[in-house]
Amino acid sequence: MAAALLANVLYSTGFVLEKRALAALPEVTVRQPARLLRLVLGSPLWIGGSLALASGFGAQLAVYRTLPIAAAQGIFVSGLVLLVLLSARMLGEETSGRERYALAAILAALLMVVLSLKEGSDHVSRNAPYPLILLVCVPSLAAGVWLYRSTERGAGHRHRRPTTGVEYGVAVGLLYGVSSLAIKGVSNYLTTSDLGGAVVGLLKSPYPYLLLFTGAFGLVMSQAALQRCRASLIVPVCTTVTSLFTAVLGTLAFGEALPHDPLRLALRIGGTALAVTVLLTMPKHDNAPQPPVEAKELTNP
Repeated sequence: MAAALLANVLYSTGFVLEKRALAALPEVTVRQPARLLRLVLGSPLWIGGSLALASGFGAQLAVYRTLPIAAAQGIFVSGLVLLVLLSARMLGEETSGRERYALAAILAALLMVVLSLKEGSDHVSRNAPYPLILLVCVPSLAAGVWLYRSTERGAGHRHRRPTTGVEYGVAVGLLYGVSSLAIKGVSNYLTTSDLGGAVVGLLKSPYPYLLLFTGAFGLVMSQAALQRCRASLIVPVCTTVTSLFTAVLGTLAFGEALPHDPLRLALRIGGTALAVTVLLTMPKHDNAPQPPVEAKELTNP
């Protein structure tokens, strides 16, 4: 329990620190990835946020060794609330009443999916046909990149109202969803015997190449989006899309059956449907006042 709460604090703090660091930097864009990486790696605050995220991942590994996955996910979901609170306190981000209701509905949807899990009763598989994995992942990657580019083009119009970041969150969430499936596939090759054969088998699979693509594009896309939009909205949306993608398409690709119990089945389908509905109805334009960023003004006189 302590490790789970620590992971929540580290993840939320990491995103907030990265957001503050990005606000103090000149505008970054996915069209100049080398410049983006040079700028963020030159920011001690951004590096601190990245280290916090990496430490959160370490704490998460400790959680999975000591808590049932359903209980751990329930605690991790509560971290979205902490993120919103930290964003308001440290970044001055304000959410509208409609956005707060939407975030509450997202939390409820994810909790419904978590409650549909039953430790020890759900079959867990790490094997999936490669053609099926590619059939699921390649169109999803294309859709994520297309949505991101489309949002970028729209945001470039002079008279367009500022975006809330929902489209950015969905786009990056699709990439991270593919990354989650790739990590699940890689885990099948983790072994202490026949290490050479495992490495050869892994290199023949699509998983390491999917991880390379999603890691490189996900980093650049997420940082550019985080600079433009409120962390209190873009991170929950991204997390929701990633979780739903992994739960729905991962179940299909890896052949994991849906719950047989009617109540658990209703919770999983209902939670998924609620989350998708909320994402489709969330406000797309930002009416919340953006806090002044003195550091950015100093770097751009």
